[in-house]
Amino acid sequence: MADRYLVTGAAGFVGSTICRRLAAAGTETVGVDSLTDYYDTAQKKDNLATITGDAFRFVEADLADVDVAALLDGVTHVVHQAGQPGVRSSWGAEFAVYTRNNVELTQRLLEAARTTPTLQRFVYASSSSVYGDAERYPTLETDLPRPVSPYGVTKLAAEHLCTLYATEFGVPTVSLRYFTVYGPRQRPDMAFTRFVRAGLTGEPIHVFGTGEQIRDFTFVDDIVAANVLAATRPSPPGTVLNISGGSSVSLNEALAVLERVVGRELDVVRHERTAGDVFRTGGDASRAAQILGWRPEVSLEEGLRRQADWMRGVLGA
Repeated sequence: MADRYLVTGAAGFVGSTICRRLAAAGTETVGVDSLTDYYDTAQKKDNLATITGDAFRFVEADLADVDVAALLDGVTHVVHQAGQPGVRSSWGAEFAVYTRNNVELTQRLLEAARTTPTLQRFVYASSSSVYGDAERYPTLETDLPRPVSPYGVTKLAAEHLCTLYATEFGVPTVSLRYFTVYGPRQRPDMAFTRFVRAGLTGEPIHVFGTGEQIRDFTFVDDIVAANVLAATRPSPPGTVLNISGGSSVSLNEALAVLERVVGRELDVVRHERTAGDVFRTGGDASRAAQILGWRPEVSLEEGLRRQADWMRGVLGA
């Protein structure tokens, strides 16, 4: 039978980029998104508008309310990108939103997936936030996860659910631990979107912490390639893989790269660090290379250049 993909969070940054890739290849794809107002829904609708071709169909629905079994009917591959993002907002009163959108809805999808006879793979978007302040760098998938934010806790809980459903029911899950994804159409609240916009317009760039914190930045096209490979390459059910760009540079070093890209000195304003923000991330992606044949291809400077080109179009510059 022909492949049929279900992509959740299809209007988001990564989800829409995956849908664009699948639709361009003529792969039948159903995208579902509830268009929450965590950020401006106009950007999400703009993301959807870039997905062209008859192979793509969009369903506006909340996974808590929709008939998930009907949504999965005939689906061969699930690419589960939907979830509540953000470390800062996960503290306090908003935590219930994170448990609902990251844990409960993942469980609901997995429960329907285990009775979907056509299903060949279930790819879950996890996060490097599950590691917290890791035991070592580069961090291996076998290292103890110990998240330092409620967001990280919910991403790890959903990842554990994927492993449980793989072990108990044979659901063919693969969890991909993303490391700091950036690129065109990145969420407006994320650092590089704010930095690139400010760099192009000459506005101040607000940095939380000293800027010495280290991140393993991963370009969105490399993330998409990892999802496609995870959906199509054989792997044991319950597999967990790091998807990391291999840059491991400080935020200050990334800002120096951005200065070259935008061609002007940046006006950096520093603030206190955010609670739950880890000092360092850095993943060992050798297992993804071994199992999927995946390796990052886009350097930080090239990725920031592409993001700046996209932002110039947004700004009309």
